[in-house]
Amino acid sequence: MPTNFTVVPVEAPEGNTDGGEGEAEAERGEEEGPGCERCNRWQPRRESGVGDGIPRESSPFINNASMEGENIYEGKNMALFEEEMDSNPMVSSLLNKLANYTNVTQGVVEHEEDDDSKRKEIKAPRMGTFIGVYLPCLQNILGVILFLRLTWIVGTAGVLESFIIVFICCSGTMLTAISMSAIATNGVVPAGGSYYMISRSLGPEFGGAVGLCFYLGTTFAGAMYILGTIEILLKYIATNAAIFTGGEEATLNNMRVYGTCILALMAIVVFVGVKYVNKLALVFLACVILSIIAIYAGVIKTAFDPPDFRICLLGNRTLLSGDHICAKYVIENNVTETTLLWKKFCSDDPSLNATCDEYFRLNNVTEIQGIPGVASGVLFDNLWSVYREKGVIIEKQDMPSVPVPSLEEVKEKSDAYVYTDIMTYFTMLVGIYFPSVTGIMAGSNRSGDLRDAQKSIPTGTILAISTTSFIYLSCIILFGACIEGVVLRDKFGEAVNGNLVIGTLAWPSPWVIVIGSFFSTCGAGLQSLTGAPRLLQAIARDGIVPFLHVFGHGKANGEPTWALLLTALICEIGILIASLDSVAPILSMFFLMCYLFVNLACAVQTLLRTPNWRPRFKYYHWTLSFLGMSLCLALMFICSWYYALVAMLIAGCIYKYIEYRGAEKEWGDGIRGLSLNAARYALLRVEHGPPHTKNWRPQVLVLLNLDSEQLVKHPRLLSFTSQLKAGKGLTIVGSVLPGIYLDKYTEAQMAEENIRSLMGVEKTKGFCQIVVSSSLRDGISHLIQSAGLGGMKHNTVLMAWPQSWKQTDNHFSWKNFVDTVRETTAAHQALLVAKNIDLFPMNQERFTEGNIDVWWIVHDGGMLMLLPFLLRQHKVWRKCKMRIFTVAQMDDNSIQMKKDLQMFLYHLRLNAEVEVVEMFENDISAFTYEKTLVMEQRSQMLKQMQLSKNEREREIQSISDESRSSIKRKSRSSPQCITQDVDSLLPNDIQEDEAQLIHDRNTASHSTGMVKSHTAITTPEKVQMTWTKEKLISEKHKNKETSMMNYKDIFNMKPEWGNLNQSNVRRMHTAVKLNGVVLNKSQNAQLVLLNMPGPPKNRQGDENYMEFLEVLTEGLNRVLLVRGGGREVITIYS
Repeated sequence: MPTNFTVVPVEAPEGNTDGGEGEAEAERGEEEGPGCERCNRWQPRRESGVGDGIPRESSPFINNASMEGENIYEGKNMALFEEEMDSNPMVSSLLNKLANYTNVTQGVVEHEEDDDSKRKEIKAPRMGTFIGVYLPCLQNILGVILFLRLTWIVGTAGVLESFIIVFICCSGTMLTAISMSAIATNGVVPAGGSYYMISRSLGPEFGGAVGLCFYLGTTFAGAMYILGTIEILLKYIATNAAIFTGGEEATLNNMRVYGTCILALMAIVVFVGVKYVNKLALVFLACVILSIIAIYAGVIKTAFDPPDFRICLLGNRTLLSGDHICAKYVIENNVTETTLLWKKFCSDDPSLNATCDEYFRLNNVTEIQGIPGVASGVLFDNLWSVYREKGVIIEKQDMPSVPVPSLEEVKEKSDAYVYTDIMTYFTMLVGIYFPSVTGIMAGSNRSGDLRDAQKSIPTGTILAISTTSFIYLSCIILFGACIEGVVLRDKFGEAVNGNLVIGTLAWPSPWVIVIGSFFSTCGAGLQSLTGAPRLLQAIARDGIVPFLHVFGHGKANGEPTWALLLTALICEIGILIASLDSVAPILSMFFLMCYLFVNLACAVQTLLRTPNWRPRFKYYHWTLSFLGMSLCLALMFICSWYYALVAMLIAGCIYKYIEYRGAEKEWGDGIRGLSLNAARYALLRVEHGPPHTKNWRPQVLVLLNLDSEQLVKHPRLLSFTSQLKAGKGLTIVGSVLPGIYLDKYTEAQMAEENIRSLMGVEKTKGFCQIVVSSSLRDGISHLIQSAGLGGMKHNTVLMAWPQSWKQTDNHFSWKNFVDTVRETTAAHQALLVAKNIDLFPMNQERFTEGNIDVWWIVHDGGMLMLLPFLLRQHKVWRKCKMRIFTVAQMDDNSIQMKKDLQMFLYHLRLNAEVEVVEMFENDISAFTYEKTLVMEQRSQMLKQMQLSKNEREREIQSISDESRSSIKRKSRSSPQCITQDVDSLLPNDIQEDEAQLIHDRNTASHSTGMVKSHTAITTPEKVQMTWTKEKLISEKHKNKETSMMNYKDIFNMKPEWGNLNQSNVRRMHTAVKLNGVVLNKSQNAQLVLLNMPGPPKNRQGDENYMEFLEVLTEGLNRVLLVRGGGREVITIYS
């Protein structure tokens, strides 16, 4: 038990009171001291993920690392649960840990590695809703766009459309805030803010992709704030500080030079210490609040005392302000004198008879009030939009004007008018405005510093968005009601003496807004350069993006030095763009994508109804999240469709990179839950019935053999699986460990890890299933019966040929193999047996030429046709040609068979060469009899292996005596065992054959053709292509006349042959002859596919069945024995 927790016994001894216990506890606390290690040991420690070295979220619950070494069992009251104490804590211990659970502070500290066991004492967070959430959100939302662009947006889009723009953007952020509040109150949100919420809700792929996009957005936001700072500095504070003078290009170069200098200065400030930035945060916030107050005060003042900002118009065209009088000429002392304005339009000729600009000559010069006031009724003039092309003169709509036929004079006198600097349209204005409503994550990023984060985050964020939305919407109406339209459309205040337009409205002085906005944008830029590197560091320390690992390191105090350097370089790209209007849509894309996935995360979690989804914020619904997600997606394409596509492409590339190379994480994310739900739905749909033939593909169960170290014996079986499947369909890789599960649990886990790692190396996409069974035979049976789930069950079994089946110490392998063949047939599953699997190609190999030969003996549903087609989809087999061989019997028309087969392949849309091999009946050769004799003798030896030692000795002696006397035995009599010294019965050449057949373990394994057990297919000594009537009759008569004589001669040669099982003789004859034909045609083929004969119905002949297959495939390099599953798998129909 912890020393700071008191246990009250069930029966307290007399004289012991609560007060005494409290005093004793207090004494213990005083002895140990407040900072003792034992008192703090119950604070949760980070748990590292298995094998990845990445810090995980701390857990105060079951199996926590801090439980180790603790004596948590005291007394006898809980002896019944004594065995549970090792892994499960007592409730009292759990409650004590929860009470002392402290979330780490925000920033980098929670991600730092703890090399020592002691942790610094963490000061308890004390910030409430107002200081911790409301004001930071307010500071982040209100910024550069409000001061520099909102008046221009109102003048260009009109009050109504501007109201729509602001309402749409604010609605999107409000819906996002509702979703964010639900996620943020569903547990503790450490550093990373939105990245943490998205990654833990939607998985590492989405989290990393959106987190990096959010990082880029924050970085470009820093560039936008710096550009706003430079614009205020050069346009409104130090107008003479420009290094380059001239046109638009000079202005951009000034922005680049000054922006780079300011960026370097801010980066140095952030590098030196974030504490200085935090200390200045209140100053910057005060500047924002004072500026807002000054705007509202100025609006109120315009109601009774509008400021005096006069605008000079020529006709309806706005003129640049300057030292000139707003008139063509003046009369002083009855003398008419021209003004400077006259000289501008009359080629500097002051005389009244000068040749002047046509438009200047036809139109009068008038002067109007730039700020007519809230009671002037100018609101109705500013209701509608005025979109213009770039370089168009700003005109007052309701002023009379005499047009001129051409604008040549205007172009020559362009320095007298105010022009538009960019082309304007609705969607572009949305992209420029949206950054002004970002910053809603400021509260959730500070959750560790809040007194009650689950209450403060929703309240503070939603109040901040409501406040800023009110400010923006009211400012739109007030700007439209107080300021003249031509002034609103004058982006840089050129018509009002170069003043900041919003500053002309402020009270008591325009400098309040100028200075306030300058410090506000400086502060926002510093905040961006402070937050973005920490976000990148949080992503890097999660380990989901390998190439970002270096950015997880920093200074000794945890400051992200490398991340700050990368942030400054990316920010410099935005500075080099040099236009605030061009940078704003870029960061709008990244922020909108982030908000989109926050809404998606909330909607997914709500719809899945996962047990852990229990947010304290209750005012959310999946429809609101879905609406917010749709709105964010729409805003992305409204702002800029090509920027939206680029942002999605970047996010998609990051997603696929993390999926391909990133570290695997299990964060309990919603995408995994969504996948499970989708899988369940799909499985229930698939369960209704078997797939149609057109949808059939091999769903493979791969049976692997493991060695004593739980390593895969034949890894190329997985290579062949990936070549056959190419990532499509279902693949289950299974293996069986003999033994008891309780004893073999560790070995099973090791085997599964080894198989999974090999699957990763061989790029085999599928599932791994290890079965521990009392016997290997039962385990394979269990896998065949129960592997898979519902409709996603295997329909094909792939296994390697048991190469060691002839070894005397492994006499059970052939039994397991034959039983597996029988079980797959009973389960209506196809069977693929790869012989010589170690000679099969790896995934890195490529066949530049060669053939895949198919020997189609019996129809198996089309498996033999489908498998080469699937293999040739893979790079290894792509350049191999497909050849199909079939066998013509005595009564078949081979020419017609070839035509029919070619037509059949044409309808199947398969390209293959076709050849029909004719086989006629002939005599059974002596070689066949010798093979059969050796096989039956070996069968007797295998049976002898199962007898007891004493019985075996007696039987060997009796059989030896019997074999020496060469007594004739009946063919149907009960089997008798042959002595192991059987070599003495055979001539030297037969002894050599037997030695090669039985004892040579290094002989190459080969593939077999399928022949039914009751069918006798004979093979020719010569291969013929066409039967004639005369040849057919002569062959029949020849066989009739000589067959009996040949049999008699053979029996006279070897008396033992007459006693052989004639069924075995016929089958061996088929195997030998068919093997000769296959060798003649396909010995050099890259792969040979053969029909696999079925095992005999009588189990007593199983060992002979293995010998038939061995003889059938002798001499071939790579063989795939194929046995169909009893259904059609390929069709000619579309």
